[in-house]
Amino acid sequence: MLKKLKTIATNLLAITWIRKCYEFVNRVFLETFGSSRILAHLFYTIAFLAFNREQVGVLRGRRNYYRNKNQDRTSRVELRRNIHRLEKGIIMMPRRDIFARDYITETVEFYELAARQCATDPNSLETSEVEWAHNVLSEYFRVSTGKDPVVDAARERFAQLSYTPQDTDKVPYVKKNLSSISYEQLHELAMQRRSVRWFDQKPVPRELVDKALVIGRQSPTACNRLPFEFRIFDDPEMVSKVAGLPFGAAGYAQNIPTIVVVVGKLDSYFSPRDRHAIYIDSSLAAMSFMFGLETLGLSSSVINWPDFEPLEAKMQKTLGLDVTDRVIMLIAVGYAHPEGLVPFSQKKELDTFRSYNQLR
Repeated sequence: MLKKLKTIATNLLAITWIRKCYEFVNRVFLETFGSSRILAHLFYTIAFLAFNREQVGVLRGRRNYYRNKNQDRTSRVELRRNIHRLEKGIIMMPRRDIFARDYITETVEFYELAARQCATDPNSLETSEVEWAHNVLSEYFRVSTGKDPVVDAARERFAQLSYTPQDTDKVPYVKKNLSSISYEQLHELAMQRRSVRWFDQKPVPRELVDKALVIGRQSPTACNRLPFEFRIFDDPEMVSKVAGLPFGAAGYAQNIPTIVVVVGKLDSYFSPRDRHAIYIDSSLAAMSFMFGLETLGLSSSVINWPDFEPLEAKMQKTLGLDVTDRVIMLIAVGYAHPEGLVPFSQKKELDTFRSYNQLR
């Protein structure tokens, strides 16, 4: 017995020694290569695989953006972007007599393609998107009172198009604060939402998930692109397959009734400067989605998705993802188990993460 205890103690000391040696070497290495942009660049020239998937995704996303411009699609991201830019010009105070001169011709061209697709196959494109584009363009030309050859040519070109929307109210409007929801009620909802990992084993109604997604899609998104998809799995076999992939679901993956994979779409952008927008916009939508679930009696838990090549490859194969599709997170959804516990998860104090007019 004594010999066995000595062996255990020796092994523990060895593990501690190895860990400390690793931490020391790691710190020296990071202090060196993390001390300047040049050394960091040198390191990642050698260790290029660390961000290779993102690099390929961004580059191919830009390629697909331009490839898709003349292709029929359910939603046209380039049209959405430019129409929203027009909306922002319309609401400016004071509004300029002439604005959007550098992209109005391009916008009308985008609209022409969408209107043509809608006329050829009305079910192949979101009608609401084409209506919105038509209404905003009509409003733009109505309020553009200055004389300009570029704007005038675009106006004439737009007037020749025969598309007539059924809904003509999709234009900028005066915001009214009519909500009856108080701060106290919203605070109560925020405190109620907890990461639930133990669920009742009963199916999640799809209509409730869809209602929560309606809340999620109202979240802010750069130039109204909505560069994401929510891929939902509620078939037990598929749930088991998908939930078994991330590290974060270890120990409770078998308990998840419905799982959502939030996927960012890098082909929504023509420039690498916007490569992080998929993470921002998707996360905003995911948070609103989860609040929506709470109001419907459902609970959720965000499952972290690390940028780890073996898992990325498995998820890509399982879901049939393109390299331009980046998994942002997974969300477990279900009815909370009546006896299940949730972590207390003490949050940081306000003074710890909030500051006013402080420069560092």
